[in-house]
Amino acid sequence: MLERGFYRSFLLLFAALLMPAFAVAAGKCERLVATGNPEYPPYLWRDPQNPQQLIGANADLLQHLAKELGVVVDIIYTGPWSRAQDEVRTGRVDLIAGAFLTLPRLQVMDYVHPAFYYTSSVVWVHRGAEFPYAGWEDLRDRTGDTLVNNSFGQQFDAYAKSNLTLEGVSSLTQAFQKLLLGRTDYVLYERYPGQALADSLGIQDDLLVLDPPISSEGLYLTLSHNSACNDPWLRGMLAKKMTEAVASGLPETLLQRNLQRWKDQQPTPAGDAEQ
Repeated sequence: MLERGFYRSFLLLFAALLMPAFAVAAGKCERLVATGNPEYPPYLWRDPQNPQQLIGANADLLQHLAKELGVVVDIIYTGPWSRAQDEVRTGRVDLIAGAFLTLPRLQVMDYVHPAFYYTSSVVWVHRGAEFPYAGWEDLRDRTGDTLVNNSFGQQFDAYAKSNLTLEGVSSLTQAFQKLLLGRTDYVLYERYPGQALADSLGIQDDLLVLDPPISSEGLYLTLSHNSACNDPWLRGMLAKKMTEAVASGLPETLLQRNLQRWKDQQPTPAGDAEQ
């Protein structure tokens, strides 16, 4: 009887010693750091009140997931889109709040499934300088522009690498400026963010979108392989909570809310001001 009591006490003591370890394994990081493309409204853009922070539909969704997991997430501006990807690749930042799936990124990041948005990327041209366009082949022998390290899905990326002349710039504003100056024939970028930026720059009437889109890809949350917070518990819980959020329709609600939020932040044209 004494031996049994001693064995039971030993098991209780052993379990108590293990509990902190399990608690750490289930949430070793109480704070996560995320970043993303800062020229991506309504999905992501710099907060006018705090330019070192990113806001938008993607940020709101990630904050929702973090709250569900009981962790804190800071969604910070780390520079242009190319720099943001480098920060996550090295593990200095844990997460990208929205990226297309590509083979190079799969080598350095884990993707949280499912995708939370599907977005169309299109061909932007200077109105009056448009050209016949029915598909990818019509972009050959012309010069295009997009952001450095940008992706439009694995299939188009592979085609573009072999067949197209694409220059890379650090910002969409620069790409649109080059287009309007006639230094490029077209710009490749997503429809919603391109339209949002064109509106804010007052150049929406100077630009035209050619259909059909070059691609329509899923937007995913990604977690750096080199993040100190990347463990099975976090990956599994992010996937669980993302699945629940997508099933509930939350991403679309956040998208519509941030479309209006972006519009409300834009200055009122002088001609529209009340007299």
